[in-house]
Amino acid sequence: MIDDRLARAGERYERAVFGGDADAVTEAWDELDGVEADLALARGRLLHARFLADRQQDPQELELFTRAADLYERLGDVRGEAQARFWVGVFHQVVRDDGDAALPALRRSHELAVRAGDGLTRSYAARHLGFHAMAAGDLDRAATMLEESLRLLALAELAARRGEPGQAEELLTEAATEAEDSGAAGTMRWIEAVRAELSS
Repeated sequence: MIDDRLARAGERYERAVFGGDADAVTEAWDELDGVEADLALARGRLLHARFLADRQQDPQELELFTRAADLYERLGDVRGEAQARFWVGVFHQVVRDDGDAALPALRRSHELAVRAGDGLTRSYAARHLGFHAMAAGDLDRAATMLEESLRLLALAELAARRGEPGQAEELLTEAATEAEDSGAAGTMRWIEAVRAELSS
């Protein structure tokens, strides 16, 4: 995606310099903002992975996720913003252990993911909203959100039918994590059955 954005920025440069297209500069700038957003999100996720390994907070993680979210919002990239807002929420909930601070970002991520048709980000946001509800003692709300998140399993089956085994396995792994976290033994059996079918 970054290569595509850079290529389009280069094309717009050519249009501006050699074709006299004044709007092309603004369009190229937007493409580069998209590159910056993609990089910020990727760098933030790497810092999060480092935190999970050494449990040392790096405030730059939040700065990167926030920068990505703000750029995606300015660009009107709903899917990108949904992903970045999710990670803002994860930072507060997981790194800072502050579920209440995470809540606005997770809710916004869920809302944007629904609008963008991004089932995976929607399921991630639902999962973490479920964890917040569980911690707050709202078990009915927790069950609703975790059940929504477990729809990953259905997405995994669909990916398998489409001939996308890598995507299916990624979804199954995430679904298994969620099922274990929520104590859903029946769902775990379903996951194993799907895995067995995929490997046969």
